[in-house]
Amino acid sequence: MFAVRNEESALDIVQDAMMKLAEKYGDRPAGELPMLFQRILQNTIRDFYRRSKVRSLWTTLLSALSPSDDEDHDPLETFTSESGSYSPQLPDEQLEQTQVLAIIEKEIKSLPARQREAFLLRYWEDMDVAETATAMGCSEGSVKTHCSRANHALAAALKAKGITL
Repeated sequence: MFAVRNEESALDIVQDAMMKLAEKYGDRPAGELPMLFQRILQNTIRDFYRRSKVRSLWTTLLSALSPSDDEDHDPLETFTSESGSYSPQLPDEQLEQTQVLAIIEKEIKSLPARQREAFLLRYWEDMDVAETATAMGCSEGSVKTHCSRANHALAAALKAKGITL
């Protein structure tokens, strides 16, 4: 289960989940509501993380694809951004960002399964190394290795296409 660390966001998520429950399942027997609410809440939290990841994907990928020869380097723990996300203002910048993101998505799909899984859990689902290791059923060292290899493979693939981040 994901944890929402921002109290205001957590309250918004609970409110949204309660509204969805009332709107869609208000006619159900009271005994069914707790399980329905739990499922709606889980989905609402996942949606929150997906939306926040899409908004900050650009900066996350910048940090994730930064070259590092250190296998233990964790860009999520060292990256800081003043604005929190990159939002292009001009149409040509928006087009360029869309094109680069499409290329990155294609390259992520071409990664070996374990590297792709580790990369997406760490940088898309925002799991820490321990959570990722548990989800993948492997050691934390394996997660770090898979993420490092994925980062290097993505950086090399983008560099080969003339994309520098």
